[in-house]
Amino acid sequence: MIELNNLQFAYAAGGFQLRLEHLSIPSGQRLGWTGPSGSGKTTLLHLIAGILPPATGSIHTCGVELTTLREAARRDFRIANIGLIFQDFALLDYLSVLDNILLPYRINRSLRLDGSVRDRAGQLAENVGLGQLLSRRPAQLSQGERQRVAVCRALLPTPQLLLADEPTANLDPRNAARVLQALGEYAQQHAATMIVVTHDPNLLSDFDDTIDMATFCDPAPPELGEGGIHA
Repeated sequence: MIELNNLQFAYAAGGFQLRLEHLSIPSGQRLGWTGPSGSGKTTLLHLIAGILPPATGSIHTCGVELTTLREAARRDFRIANIGLIFQDFALLDYLSVLDNILLPYRINRSLRLDGSVRDRAGQLAENVGLGQLLSRRPAQLSQGERQRVAVCRALLPTPQLLLADEPTANLDPRNAARVLQALGEYAQQHAATMIVVTHDPNLLSDFDDTIDMATFCDPAPPELGEGGIHA
């Protein structure tokens, strides 16, 4: 499902740099990803999703080597195959809840928007307690409600891979449980791989396995800067 080899990445502004010799995550695994701030959790998610290109190395995601694709091809692949839940939600303020959930089908021509997709969007919203809010705009929602919209949008295209960056950070315990249940049930029903970044140790029992990014982090040599990652 996911295979990373000889990976090196650095931000243009300097500071954080990442080096990862090898990481393999099998299909169908539900993985909790923990670690201190600055250890590279979000950066590594974005590399796996093809949002960020590495300086060197290879990234295979869902059977595709992302490092051989141009940016537009990586974007189309990501929309069709990866369910992404961002820390900042990435909702469009001028769209309703329903249209934000349907967004992947409006920006990727390989996805066909029809009545069954609309029905599925409504059911996903109902499952996480948003069924009565489909006509509202993001500005009319709480932080937790916005997060749940982002979860529904990620699940709608039935992706092979779920990448969730702190998906319960803005939720109360009841709604956090609903979101994790929705993600876990989806992963189980569709044999999807799921990686969830979290700082909440109480959630770790919900995963098949966990990776603590701190175990990858040695005191970084000068050429790597803070937060060098090795495996």
